[in-house]
Parts: sequence; structure tokens; C-alpha cells
Amino acid sequence: MSYHELLVSQSNVFSGSQIPFETADYIILGVPFDVTSTYRTGARFGPNAIRQASLNIETYSFRTGIDTEELKLHDLGDLHISTDTKKTLEKLELVIKDLLEAGKTPVIIGGEHTITLGIMKGLGTKASTTAIVSFDAHLDLRNEFLGLKLSHTTFMRRINEEAKPAKIIEVGTRAVCKEELNYAKKAGIEFFTAQQIRKEGSEKIAKQAKRKIGKI
Repeated sequence: MSYHELLVSQSNVFSGSQIPFETADYIILGVPFDVTSTYRTGARFGPNAIRQASLNIETYSFRTGIDTEELKLHDLGDLHISTDTKKTLEKLELVIKDLLEAGKTPVIIGGEHTITLGIMKGLGTKASTTAIVSFDAHLDLRNEFLGLKLSHTTFMRRINEEAKPAKIIEVGTRAVCKEELNYAKKAGIEFFTAQQIRKEGSEKIAKQAKRKIGKI
């Protein structure tokens, strides 16, 4: 039995229909996890809420010219999460590796930011050629917060240390601490502040981000 069969269960299905796992290109995986949330919990309800909303949205997008009914999608269900953050991320890493080995493209629905670490570690050696573009008001580069070194406030630093991606770009940064600024400079992590986006415009910032990614 594969890890994606052992560690994941089906709830409701994104868009209300799907094709078999074997013939799908894209595999949707929910991770209903928000154990380290410190301001307001509830991200664990995200996967189910997104699936419910998908049932009431037309499938064609004018912006992309894509109809989701034409995509080869399979909703795998939700990861079996634990109150132990490390164990949950280990399970997620195993499932991501499993899906990639099966030639699938994972589409992950969270869940708090911390799950990104499990996803990146699941890429294995591919992480070193992967760029992360994070849209967030915070850098999440603290070394520790409230006694935790693994949480939604530290995950990006752990990713840089453990998964070692080719590039990290953070977009929409609004609030930071000096520890994070110092680490970002030392580690070569670039970011665009919310103030920059308002001043220069989103299109200009998007072009700058694309150029930086294109250098990988």
C-alpha cells in the first residue's frame, strides 16, 4: 500500500467530480492543520471550505482561458494530521514524495503556513532547483517564537535551512522584526513590502519577481 492510500482519507471532492488517480495529472491534497496558530485558529477548516465553495463556482476562467472540467484532477482527500507538528510534516513529506514518484503534480490546500516545510522536504533533491514565492504580510524568518522552533512564524527559516530551495521571494511584507531582517540579508532572501507594491504597482513588482526567478 502506498503512503497516499495509508495516510490520507477522502471527505468531499473539489468541484464535485474527478477522474481516477491513475489517469490524473493533478492531485489535490488537503492538510487541515493549524496547531501552531497564535492569533486566531481556523485554518484547519480551509480544505473543506474551499471544496464547498468550488461546488458553486463556474468552471471556466476568462483570466486564464482554462476550464477546470478539462483538467485531469483527482481529489485525494485530507492528510491524517496529528497534534504533533513534526509528525504531521513527516507524513506530508512521505505523501508528497509518493505523488511525485507516481508522476503527479500535487496541489496542496492548507492549513497553516508550517505545512510548506513538509511539502518542500517532500521534493527531495528537486528542492534545490525550486523557487518559493510567498504572499504574506510577514517574513516568518524567526528562529524561535513562544518557545517553538517549528511553527507558522519560523517555517520559512526552517525551509531555508533544511530544504535549501534555490530562491525565496516574499511578497506583501508588512510587519517584521530586526532578527528577521538580519537573517534575510544574510541568507539572501528577497522581499517586496506592501508599501513598495502600493507605490510601484503590482504589475511592476510581478515583473521584478519573475526576473529574479528566471535567473535560477
